[in-house]
Amino acid sequence: MEEFRRAYGRLCAAGGAAPQEAVLQRLRELGGAPARGRLDLAAQSLSLETCGALGRLLPGAAPFAEVALSDCGLSEEGVKLLLHGLCSNTTVKSLDLKGNNLRTVGAEALGKLLRQNKSIRSLILEWNSLGVWEEGFSFFCQGLGANKFLQRLDLRNNQINHQGAGELAMALKQNTSLQELDLRWNNIGLLGGRALLNCLQSNRTLKRLELAGNNVPSDILKAVEQAMDHNQDRQTILRETQNRAYILSKEVLSLKDEKTKQFLDLMDTIDKQKEEIARSGRTSAARVSQLQEALDEQHSIMNSLKAKLQMTEAALALSEQKVHNLGELLNATKQEQTSMAERHFMELQQQKQEGADREGKLLHDLSAASEKNLLLRNQVDELEKKCKIQQDQLFQVKQDLTNTTAELKLRAVQAEERLEMEKRRFKQSLEDMESLRLKEVDHMTQHMEASERSMQDRIQRLEAIRIALEEELSQVKAAALTERGQAEEELIKVRNQARLEEQRLEHLEEKLRLMTESRDEAQNCCLKQKQMVAEAQAKANQLSLHADGLRRRIEELQQDLNSKEEEKVTEVNKVKVELQEQIGHLQAERTAQEGLREKISALERQLKVLSSNHREALLDKEGEISLLLEKLRMKEADISRMREEEAQRASFLQNAIMAYVQGSPLGAHSSRK
Repeated sequence: MEEFRRAYGRLCAAGGAAPQEAVLQRLRELGGAPARGRLDLAAQSLSLETCGALGRLLPGAAPFAEVALSDCGLSEEGVKLLLHGLCSNTTVKSLDLKGNNLRTVGAEALGKLLRQNKSIRSLILEWNSLGVWEEGFSFFCQGLGANKFLQRLDLRNNQINHQGAGELAMALKQNTSLQELDLRWNNIGLLGGRALLNCLQSNRTLKRLELAGNNVPSDILKAVEQAMDHNQDRQTILRETQNRAYILSKEVLSLKDEKTKQFLDLMDTIDKQKEEIARSGRTSAARVSQLQEALDEQHSIMNSLKAKLQMTEAALALSEQKVHNLGELLNATKQEQTSMAERHFMELQQQKQEGADREGKLLHDLSAASEKNLLLRNQVDELEKKCKIQQDQLFQVKQDLTNTTAELKLRAVQAEERLEMEKRRFKQSLEDMESLRLKEVDHMTQHMEASERSMQDRIQRLEAIRIALEEELSQVKAAALTERGQAEEELIKVRNQARLEEQRLEHLEEKLRLMTESRDEAQNCCLKQKQMVAEAQAKANQLSLHADGLRRRIEELQQDLNSKEEEKVTEVNKVKVELQEQIGHLQAERTAQEGLREKISALERQLKVLSSNHREALLDKEGEISLLLEKLRMKEADISRMREEEAQRASFLQNAIMAYVQGSPLGAHSSRK
């Protein structure tokens, strides 16, 4: 307030006038006014310079919510300057201009203020003279019609006549914010009351209209009170419906938010499960690839062993070639027994070919060859004398043969040791892989059981939410039924009022009939007394004039009846329209609830589809795991079979070599020595 006082002093000094001491004193007394938000200068005679300074201080966001300027004796120019400053103000909510004798200029300034200001909610204009000048008051009414923010207007004791009341009625038809209007102690009269009553048919916001002390008939006052009651009831119903709609919209939004959150949570869990399934698939694929690499390594080891066996077979073939060369030398020395040597050589070649073709029958062929060699020993003994020269050579060859056989034995022993080591290593790796596979299968089964339990729990929670939503829907339906019952009761009340109006119309028609009968009787009396003296004619003229007055009265009553009938029809139509709007809102809410129910069913179907897909994926994964286990078992069976076959072949080869070495004539000769 101190800053406001200083600014007031500066503006007065800039205008070349001294600030008023009374105003400064009042501003000093109102030191706490900014906290209370009230500028009270009531009963202070404000000069033109003070009004100009205040008009320049009030625009914008002034530190006041209420301005009281009652009984200040303001001039026309001072009021204009003050109201011009308030046109652009955004903080003042209440303005009191009581008892300032405002006239044409003041009314025009007030009209401009009402057009431009958007913050004033209460305007007090008691004890002024706004209704005396019709042009200024019409401008004021135009501003009131254009205003969308004023809620309370006090126009008591402003000399407003029926024409001003008509202007006010036109403004009230356009205004949609005014709730209280005080017109007591003016000169509105019958015509002004009718104009105001007619404007209430289109105005739905005015809740309080005071018309006492205006010479307005009691029936019009009662009609005005009924219209105010209708407006108040309509406002309360509108507020209740708006509150209910707001509450329902909040509930629907909360339900939507909850459903979206639940759906997002469900999608997150599904994405997590998909990621876990993909991760488990990748780990299983990595495990399978590792197993495949191990199998490939085992195959490479087996291939290397096969290569080593082939090398041993090649070495054996070389040794056989050496034996063949020795046989040729023996055949050269045994020229006398060429036929027997050739037969023996052919048999040996056949045995060698059969041993190369069929390793399983090599023992039988070697035993047959040994028997034949025993048969030929006698013949060889006879030829020993001839072969003494070549014994040294044969001994050397035998030593070579024994060296080769020893080397072959050492190699076979080394190969067996390597085979045993590879067997142990492969068995250990298989055991490790089997344990890892069992652990992974247990982990996967546990994880899938936990996920199934969580999905069942979530389904149960969604079911509980669905039941709660159905209960809320039943409650909303019950509330809608109660509202519909209330609306039907209101309709019954309106119909009862219409019946009362019809009864009143019948009573008035009866009165009219009686009056017409009396008029006819008077006319008959006039016809009968035409021949009477001038006094009777004067009486007849008086009766005719009285009849004309009665006719005019009847016409006025007929017009009133027509207006009331139109009002009744409009009220019934309005009630029907309001009922149809309420039914439409209820149907819209019902469709929204059905949409929510369809969304819930769609979410449940999606849950079922996702759970079935999840189960199918689990079954597919289990089938793939069983197939991989079957493949592993088949690979292990193949490896064991190949090992057995390789061991049999190695044993067959070893036995054949030993039998061949022992059954050859060189072996017998060396044993004899």
